[in-house]
Amino acid sequence: MKVLTIREPWASLIVNGYKKYEFRSWKTNYRGKILIHAGLNLDKNMFNRFKDYNIECIKGAIIGEAEIVDCILVSKEFNDTLRKIDPIVYGRSNYTETYAWKLENVIKYNKPIFCKGKLGLWNYDFDN
Repeated sequence: MKVLTIREPWASLIVNGYKKYEFRSWKTNYRGKILIHAGLNLDKNMFNRFKDYNIECIKGAIIGEAEIVDCILVSKEFNDTLRKIDPIVYGRSNYTETYAWKLENVIKYNKPIFCKGKLGLWNYDFDN
């Protein structure tokens, strides 16, 4: 199963339904189900921004799943549209937002699966 490691609080925003796009500096042609892994590193500068979202951030675990349905080259117009939808979630970040991976069919897991993350899209074997 494909997995994407995402820093907190971004991973929890996805599995709690607040964030529908994951931004990356690289394009993916992959379409289909992925597991959402909350990495060990925290984006500490962003926690105050989401204090009213009532999310629990877990580190170093697969916390849910989603389906990648599209990969969009981000334009100023696209960013402006997202910021109108939710100026807090889609407000300015410290990262390069070249591509937006559109996520649908998000499911939050009741029990996290603790494991070490990796860069890029990586594979997790449930049998191990």
